[in-house]
Amino acid sequence: MKHKYIAKRYWKDITTPMGQVDELSKQYDDVINLSLGDPDLVTHEIIIDNAMKDARAGHTKYTDFRGDPDLRAEIIKYYRDEYSIDIKDESIMVTASGCLAMYLALEAILDDGDEVIIHAPYFTPYSQQIKLARGIPIILDTYEEEYFQVNVGRLETLITERTKAIVINTPNNPSGSCFTRDTMENIANAAKKHDLMIIADDIYGSYSFEQPFIPMVTLNDMQDRTITINSFSKDFTMTGWRIGHIIAPDYIVRTIRQINENVVFTAPSISQRAAIHALRNRKEIQPPMVEEYRKRVEYAVSRINNIPKISVLPSRGTFYLFINIKETGLTSVEASDLILREAHVLTIPGISFGDCGEGYIRIACTVGIEKLKEAFDRISMCWV
Repeated sequence: MKHKYIAKRYWKDITTPMGQVDELSKQYDDVINLSLGDPDLVTHEIIIDNAMKDARAGHTKYTDFRGDPDLRAEIIKYYRDEYSIDIKDESIMVTASGCLAMYLALEAILDDGDEVIIHAPYFTPYSQQIKLARGIPIILDTYEEEYFQVNVGRLETLITERTKAIVINTPNNPSGSCFTRDTMENIANAAKKHDLMIIADDIYGSYSFEQPFIPMVTLNDMQDRTITINSFSKDFTMTGWRIGHIIAPDYIVRTIRQINENVVFTAPSISQRAAIHALRNRKEIQPPMVEEYRKRVEYAVSRINNIPKISVLPSRGTFYLFINIKETGLTSVEASDLILREAHVLTIPGISFGDCGEGYIRIACTVGIEKLKEAFDRISMCWV
C-alpha cells in the first residue's frame, strides 16, 4: 500500500497466496480447510492443567531474559536424553514462537547485503524474514524426482563471498521430505568448507516417520556453527501458546538476548511453564499424537494417488503433502482456486513456497480421516 505514512519498503504488496487463506476460507459455509498447518488436536490436558497450576502458584511475571531456568534445564535434559549431546545453558534462548526465533537469529548474524541460502520449496516467511534483517535470500531449488533432497553440488554453486548462512528445514514444510544422513552430512561439510553458519529449523522433529530425526547440531563439529530453531507449536500441538527456543553459540545467544529485550522482553511465562510440562511428559503425550497424524497422511497419500492427474510421494515426515498437479495443465493458483470453487476444499498453491513449487498444491492433514475422506471425494470430481 502506497502512503506517505507507510514505510516505502512496504509500498509493494508482499501478501502471498498463503496469506490470503483466511478470507478464502469464509467464502463457503462447508469449506474443508486443508490450508494452514494448525493442528486440530487440542493441547494435551497434562500440559494445560500443570501450566494453570503454575500460573496460580505465581508464575505470571517476567522470567529471566533468556527464559525460565527450569525450561532451559529441561531443554538440556531433552537433548542429552534423546541425542546424547550436551548443550550449555548459555547456548539457550527461549523465544515467543519459532517464527520470532528465526527472525532474531537472522537479525543477530546478518549485515546489510549478506546472503542466506534457503532450499525451496520453503516455509513462506523465510524469504521476507531475511529481507527484514537486511539480508538477501538466495534460493536453492529441490525436486520431486530427487525426493526434495538438497543437492550439495548445486548448493555450492550458490555460495559467494557474501554468503553468511544456510537455512535448512527437515522434516520439511511444505514437501514432507526428511533429509537423509548423507544429505545432512554433505550440507555440514559444505558449511565447514566455506565457513558458514547453518540455521536449522527443527520444529517438526517429532514427525520423522521413516527414520529417527537427525538434528544438525548433533553432527560432528557442528555445534559451534549451528543455530537451532525449535518450537512447541507442532511437536506438542501448542500453536496458540507461542513458545519456542534457540540453541546457538553463546556469543550469538547474548546478541539475540539484547535484540529480544527491545522486541518482546521475555516469552510469556505461562507458556514457558507449559513447555516445561510438555518436555517432562513427552513420552506420554507425543506417541499417540504423532501416530494419529501419520495415519492421516498415509490415508491421504492413498487417496491422492487414486485420483486422476494428481500424485504425491509417500510421506516421510510432517503432516503436509505436496501434491503434483502438473497433469491437470493448471497452474498451482488455478488448481487451488478450482478445488475451492468446485470442491469447497481449501489448499495452498505451491508457488507460495518458491518458484519450484509451481505445479504443486500443499495440503495439511489437520482434520480427521472422515473429513479427509469427504475432501478427497469432492476433489476427485474436479477433473471429471
